[in-house]
Amino acid sequence: MIITRSPLRITLGGGGTDLPSYYREHSGFLIAAAIDKYVYITLHQTFVQDLILKYSKLERVASVDEVEHPIIREAMKLVGVQAANLEMTSMADIPAGTGLGSSGSFTTALLKALHTLQKNLIHPSELAEQACEVEITKLREPIGKQDQYIAAYGGLTCFRFMPDGRVEAWPLKISEEALYNLEDNLLLFFTGYSRAASTILKEQDDKSKNADAAMVENLHFVKDLAKRSQKALENGDFPEFGQLMDVHWQRKKERSGAMSNPQINQWYDEAMKNGAIGGKLIGAGGGGFLMFYAADKSSLRHTMRLHGLKEVRFRFDFEGTKVLIH
Repeated sequence: MIITRSPLRITLGGGGTDLPSYYREHSGFLIAAAIDKYVYITLHQTFVQDLILKYSKLERVASVDEVEHPIIREAMKLVGVQAANLEMTSMADIPAGTGLGSSGSFTTALLKALHTLQKNLIHPSELAEQACEVEITKLREPIGKQDQYIAAYGGLTCFRFMPDGRVEAWPLKISEEALYNLEDNLLLFFTGYSRAASTILKEQDDKSKNADAAMVENLHFVKDLAKRSQKALENGDFPEFGQLMDVHWQRKKERSGAMSNPQINQWYDEAMKNGAIGGKLIGAGGGGFLMFYAADKSSLRHTMRLHGLKEVRFRFDFEGTKVLIH
């Protein structure tokens, strides 16, 4: 039995600049943090000839080419796993479509399991790049690269996305005390909405490809905010970081009419009146999780609970995609 796990993520700044339509022209910069909520893949060899796949559906097929799940099919082809006598299961701590990068986490965990089966050693950068190859190149999803990279690396990590496709990664230079403050005062609340990121990202991607001036200017601004956020975090200046999150959210809403809705805006305004310094929707938008940096956690928690939002408590993950059992 092989069991792998891959962390989900939150974005601390620069989201959207990791789309090829933007970074190929202007280079992207982003800070992401892996959290201790995971996607798990189990893989084991069976005595039946079929390939058995259990995710939100159940598949039992004779060959890789017959697999319906596009990521599983393409990942198996990429790694060169042909054996049919396999059973694969996926599970997640948090449902897909909630903005925490679950498809990138799923793909990296799956590739790690397949490489382990083949007895291949693989570096996080190579793992992330293969996950991008599956999702972006082969399946043509209009998504960025951050989910695959932060899932593979873990930690609080800065990424630079270069026009030639290379990705530079290095840890955020944050003190232990600042790290604990950040972890303690970042709060996540589930809005109850889930959605497919690709629909919102496609609008952004199309506008970037067509060099829509407002979209490109918006992403330039967001990249600059990410650099200012990096400085604030490394200096331990959390009021500044919280305010930058708020500025980022106001700008993010301009990218797409589907980014928010009146209900989400109302919850956000209530949070800002009751303990939050700043916040935003995590991921592409349209639903999922609201994240806030809190000055007064108990007031914020109380207010969000009154409005029926469920909090998800988390810690940072510093291990990235890993094999748990082999």
